[in-house]
Amino acid sequence: MDKLKAFETFAAVAARGSLSAAARAEGVAPAVIGRRLDALEAQLGVKLLVRSTRRIALTHEGAAFLDDCQRILAEVAGAEASVSAGGVQASGQLRVTAPAGFGRRHVAPLVPAFHAAHPRLRISLNLSDRIVDLAGEGYDCAVRVGDLPDSSLVSIRLADNRRLAVATPGYLRRRGVPRHPRELARHDCLVLSSDASQSRGWAFRVPRSAQGQKMERTLSGAGAISERLGSGDAEHEIIHLRPEGPLECSDGQVLHDWCLAGHGIAWRSTWEVESEIAAGRLVAVLQAYAAPPNGIYVLLPHAPRHLPLRARLWVDFLKQRYADPAFWTQRVRVF
Repeated sequence: MDKLKAFETFAAVAARGSLSAAARAEGVAPAVIGRRLDALEAQLGVKLLVRSTRRIALTHEGAAFLDDCQRILAEVAGAEASVSAGGVQASGQLRVTAPAGFGRRHVAPLVPAFHAAHPRLRISLNLSDRIVDLAGEGYDCAVRVGDLPDSSLVSIRLADNRRLAVATPGYLRRRGVPRHPRELARHDCLVLSSDASQSRGWAFRVPRSAQGQKMERTLSGAGAISERLGSGDAEHEIIHLRPEGPLECSDGQVLHDWCLAGHGIAWRSTWEVESEIAAGRLVAVLQAYAAPPNGIYVLLPHAPRHLPLRARLWVDFLKQRYADPAFWTQRVRVF
């Protein structure tokens, strides 16, 4: 049996959590995968996996061997690429997932360019706000925006992302520019409906102690709800507010469109509005109270050195593009 093929099979089963998933990815019968694993375990003289009808678990020896397998496979792929015609070339299928809105604007437009540089690849892009199980569903990586939950996945920060209160110049001429978060109670705020996934509200960095507490009471008394006080620094704290307004929607893109039409102030991410701000179609307000940025990340099932070449090259490609400030201000096609 080809040792590298055996290593690839073992790593694929461990990553996907089942023989059938690994078999589907390779286009063979599960029995073929099972026979390869049996032969590998017999050759090594140890049990690598505990297999049952419902799940697969790594043994202690299997977990240690998996780390070595992934390193060897990555090194072999890199060695092959280093001598291939035309320089480093990736092959196989690259499976990427990203949030729907962000993915349409800032991931999908990059895929054709990456494929042009690596034509031997097949690229599958999944755009969904559902949290995808990378290993269980066979994805190479995920792009995520915002604070990340605790996870065994490896995360790499690609860029900063801020949330901004924005409105059109026309709206601000009609209604005035808010100078303090408490003044939002006098404005038409375009808000996510209560059944939307983002429920923490609009975040502002305000002076700690009495002034911040006074602001919270003022907003609450004027129809805006303070959900909670967060952390900050020695002199400031982060307060989360849910302003009220005449229009609300569970879809952020709709809020964005309403804002561009001049219907009120919206709370949007820089990745969504930076090009409109640069072009003068939108204006950011309350910048003096802007909360610290969160991040745009790529999540990986393994350490980068253990990833297949296609995934490592894709991550490097995203890093390069997202590090360019001009990338975020250029007009992009929204699919």
